[in-house]
Amino acid sequence: MPLNFETLLLTWPQPQLLLVTLNRPEVRNALDTQMAKDLLDLFDWIAAHSGEVRCVVLTGAGEKAFCAGGDLKQREGMTDAEWQAQHLVFEAMLRALLACRVPVIAAVNGAAYGGGCEIAAACDFVYAAKHVRFAQTEVRLGIIPGAGGTQNLARAVGERRAKELIFSARPFGAVEAEQWGLVNRVCSADELVPLSLKTAGAIIANAPLAIQQAKRAIHDGLQVDLDAGLAVELDAYYTLISTEDRHEGVTAFNEKRDPDFQGR
Repeated sequence: MPLNFETLLLTWPQPQLLLVTLNRPEVRNALDTQMAKDLLDLFDWIAAHSGEVRCVVLTGAGEKAFCAGGDLKQREGMTDAEWQAQHLVFEAMLRALLACRVPVIAAVNGAAYGGGCEIAAACDFVYAAKHVRFAQTEVRLGIIPGAGGTQNLARAVGERRAKELIFSARPFGAVEAEQWGLVNRVCSADELVPLSLKTAGAIIANAPLAIQQAKRAIHDGLQVDLDAGLAVELDAYYTLISTEDRHEGVTAFNEKRDPDFQGR
């Protein structure tokens, strides 16, 4: 399928590095049904073509917002059935993002509220501009975070902090988010995307199958106890022994040259 979406702008800063921009700046990149479908289709495509993509950087268009959350204008007047039908798309989108085999870096360039905060938290790690504000504001609408917010935020910042933030719905800044573990690094707005792409470039220089297995081992291992997590790690480790990339990596090291990884 052609990589052309109504609400997403896709560029390739270098081969196998995909920069995805949430592209509804006129509504602060609010998440509507079409954007959720576009993200779902994109991550489904990546799942089927992971050899063509080694890392994804996800950011927002404009200077004001990464994603302002669900598009409440679209939701105005929805019946309960219509609301639920839309949310099924949101759920599928989130699961496709979480299941992405290659690393996804959130480059949070502006406000990340509600679903925007949830999308950022669902990425593998987060860089944020200094001025950025995050919030989970769903309780003000009579709902709760329903796209992973109660789970991914709590896993990043801890149960007590997540309860405080979700119960109060109060915004918090990028520096706080970094201190609490939601954000990996805070930088200026001008540095944000270049820094994210630099990190992505370092990632794609490494063995892609090893990156994928490391991602699986870390994520899946943290869902279980330590003994089970060690078993997950070893399963991922032994999967890599027979790969061409493992042989290439050792050969290149001994020949004192850069490896040429093929993802095989």
